[in-house]
Amino acid sequence: MTTAGEPSGDDDSVWGTEPPASVVRPFLLTAGRIAGGDSLVPPIPIETQVVATDLGLAALDAFVFDQHRDIIAVCRQPQSLAEIAAKLRMHLNVIRVLADDLRADGQLALYAPQADSARDATVLRRVIDGLRAIPDSRGAIRER
Repeated sequence: MTTAGEPSGDDDSVWGTEPPASVVRPFLLTAGRIAGGDSLVPPIPIETQVVATDLGLAALDAFVFDQHRDIIAVCRQPQSLAEIAAKLRMHLNVIRVLADDLRADGQLALYAPQADSARDATVLRRVIDGLRAIPDSRGAIRER
């Protein structure tokens, strides 16, 4: 018997093929650090394209933290920070902090958009779609 709001064991339509979002609190994943915590360095823009480096791909099986491995694995192809957050079902600011850590270690390359691309409708559409794909606190995806 299930309670209201819980999926039944055989009903994949509620959760789909995606597992529920992590129950680990975001501040534990970032050791209490926040994106843009250093007032001199602003947070990485959400439309920044991220791709794994050869060093990151070579270390894929050696990561201690699952979240680092998952970010590198998703970034085999260039992804925006918003897309990574949606695919991994993690908070955008957690992705910002962890991606910056991986960049500092040479395992990710970040490509910030030029100012003109922020006005490009296709870039904005991809960012909006990525943000809509991030589940809410109940794990539900927003309608388009």
